[in-house]
Amino acid sequence: MGSIAPEDDSLRVAIIGGGIVGLVLAAGLARRQVNVRLFEQAQGFREVGAGIAFNATAIRSMELIDPGVIGALRLAGAVPLSAADEDDPNDYLRWIDGYNQRDPDNPYSQKFYYKACAGYRGFEGVRRDQFLEELVKLFPPGVIQCGKRLENIEQRGSDDKMLLSFRDGTTFEADAVIGCDGIKSSTREFVIGKDSPAGEPSYTHINSYRTLIPMDKAIGVLGEYKARIFHNHIGPRANLLHYPVAESTMVNVTAFVHDPDDWPAGKPTTLMGSRDDVRAAFRDWNPAVRDLVDLFPDQLHMWAVFDLWEYPLPFYNRGRVCLAGDAAHATSPHHGAGAGMGIEDALCLSVLMGEVLASTRRDRAARGAALTTAFDVYDKVRRTRSQWLVNSSRRMCDLHHQDDWANPAKWLKAETCFEEVKDRSHKIWYYDIAGMVMDTIETFGKAADGRVQDAVLAKDVSAKDVSAMDVSVKDVLAKDESINSLAINSLVAAVSEIRVDS
Repeated sequence: MGSIAPEDDSLRVAIIGGGIVGLVLAAGLARRQVNVRLFEQAQGFREVGAGIAFNATAIRSMELIDPGVIGALRLAGAVPLSAADEDDPNDYLRWIDGYNQRDPDNPYSQKFYYKACAGYRGFEGVRRDQFLEELVKLFPPGVIQCGKRLENIEQRGSDDKMLLSFRDGTTFEADAVIGCDGIKSSTREFVIGKDSPAGEPSYTHINSYRTLIPMDKAIGVLGEYKARIFHNHIGPRANLLHYPVAESTMVNVTAFVHDPDDWPAGKPTTLMGSRDDVRAAFRDWNPAVRDLVDLFPDQLHMWAVFDLWEYPLPFYNRGRVCLAGDAAHATSPHHGAGAGMGIEDALCLSVLMGEVLASTRRDRAARGAALTTAFDVYDKVRRTRSQWLVNSSRRMCDLHHQDDWANPAKWLKAETCFEEVKDRSHKIWYYDIAGMVMDTIETFGKAADGRVQDAVLAKDVSAKDVSAMDVSVKDVLAKDESINSLAINSLVAAVSEIRVDS
């Protein structure tokens, strides 16, 4: 059996899963001098070339994780969703009537329902495959290992290494393991146990079809304004949304269609579908939507959308193993925030691993306990918000797919949903990410203080002397909001070293 363990005594973290969240987290750990290795079960990075959008909270998180991630996003051709609107620099999500033909003289006319402001560059769209390609370039050879399907994780003692075993017979030793391996996570059973019903994916009764259409062709059927700006065409039991990607040379289009049937156990969740399938789902819709569907390729993938709504996880960590992104809280895509929520996870974990490294630099024997504490803090900070997203995304789908959209007598009732849509969206877009970082650092620091006090008593050093050297991160930030995350980390690292010396 081969081994690929590093020879140095640095903080070693293994990430399982090479999707966007795993790669962004790896960048954040590497920037904080953590010895990170990422293991991907596929032989290479191949992603369907459809689009993905990131809200402002996710983008701010990327900046705090590693500016290189933002560089990768821009190099991949990311563009604001409202880049074509010269009169207003803010990004908006727009909902319009995709179903009805209200004007008998102009069947292509669509009623505008609502727009929600996401702020300046509040949403940016990018091709998934191009973003992944740019993220991979951030790492030197050897950091990313492909063809590694996880078989087992063994913890050998409280402060011993975690031993990872892979199907190809190789092993790897790490101080901690973070599973970013998606809704079908292999890491999850090592956190919640093999027999737990928690983490069982649930079928949302939604099928999605994604494709990319050249901008000039989209303009031909939608017009310049609609094609270049995000629009969500909603109606009974389906919706279709689109936004620009690839420096506005392409339009990403996704159709979501309700499926009343159950999904058979064992049936693949990704199948080859057809344009005719989508046509059938939208056959009674506004001709503008039907013309756009006519631009779909003859054959395209269909995804059965699953999430962790029915069986959420009771915790995201066990010992020195934790879960992030879809492995922890897979959600349906009706908020367009699933990957962004995983980016928030990555920021929280990057900050915590930096704190572990700083607080145990002079006491590496305490590293195991510090990592366990860090993952406990991560679970406390992230689980409630991320599981709320899973619930809220289901609710957003219900609002988009109301049967009332097809009933003129109930149009006014249906339109009352948009105040709820705004409230739910703003909870994601305008989240206090700096406050989350502060909360993460303080919560970890308080837990670490308990260990310091024990050490003080053991060394017969005055607890009052150590307390006098304490520094409150929150107090400092309150006085100077310009202090960035790196300054915060440096401050806490300095305090940690003082405490350990004491």
